[in-house]
Amino acid sequence: MMSLAWPLFRITEQAALAAWPQTGCGDKNKIDGLAVTAMREALNSIAIRGRIVIGEGEIDQAPMLWIGEEVGTGAGPEVDIAVDPIEGTRMVAMGQCNALAVMAFAPRGSLLHAPDMYMKKLVVNRYAKGAINLALPLADNLRNVAEALGKPLERLRMVTLDKPRLQPAIAEATRLGVKVFALPDGDVAASVLACMQENPYDLMYTIGGAPEGVISACAVKALGGDMQAELIDFCAAKGDSADNRLIAAQERQRCREMGVEINRIYALDELVGGNKILFSATGVTGGDLVKGIQQVANGVRTQTLLIGGADRTCNIIDSLHSW
Repeated sequence: MMSLAWPLFRITEQAALAAWPQTGCGDKNKIDGLAVTAMREALNSIAIRGRIVIGEGEIDQAPMLWIGEEVGTGAGPEVDIAVDPIEGTRMVAMGQCNALAVMAFAPRGSLLHAPDMYMKKLVVNRYAKGAINLALPLADNLRNVAEALGKPLERLRMVTLDKPRLQPAIAEATRLGVKVFALPDGDVAASVLACMQENPYDLMYTIGGAPEGVISACAVKALGGDMQAELIDFCAAKGDSADNRLIAAQERQRCREMGVEINRIYALDELVGGNKILFSATGVTGGDLVKGIQQVANGVRTQTLLIGGADRTCNIIDSLHSW
């Protein structure tokens, strides 16, 4: 897998470069479409027998790399691919921070094969490994993580998303004295930051997309952290209504067809098997994990975080693209 590190980071670079000129345009589907096209072209130029096992697009009716789509030249290793061409299309569209182009590679059969739906996620770093259990209430998990880290609840830092579906969790954590950092979008970056050394967060708890969950699991495992996840249907994430029940029924049917279960708690080893993992995230707009694309004389500068699971390495790659 390590031989694919260079091609992988070039793929996320190309997606970021395709999306970046549209920063502030207000059209997130246009941004997604440009990134998808760039990723597909880049993927089809490398010597792999790749398969998209989980990807973005169905929840928000955006352009997508299709789940089950075969990519690559048809020669080379068999690769499972988890992809979100742009995590944070709304942020690019609105000219906001923390948008990334992200992708993960793993050997065939290693990654959870699931629909694009909502997923509940709990992530901690290596020092709290084994202390989480999504079957327990959030308050119990917060207490257990604080105990594992040897700090009082008042010093625990939880990152989540500022979404209506997460307001009860934010209120519960705040009542316990936990410091809560609610981001507008971007739980892949939050997952990675929670697992890195000298990280700003002790844990991440959120309900977001399943593709981002599987991509995050690759980074979390490569960094030695811990994660649990649970697929939830549209009604559980967005509230009960006739339209939402129809979507939820379709999701349940897709899960049956793909051999995964809604409301089952998946451990990290079930989300991603083995450690031959590659994760790449290229910044589109400036953020906490990597810098965004910057205009320079006669070109642009990009920054990419490339993580290898086999050797537990993190590489920050600054590239200058000259016109």
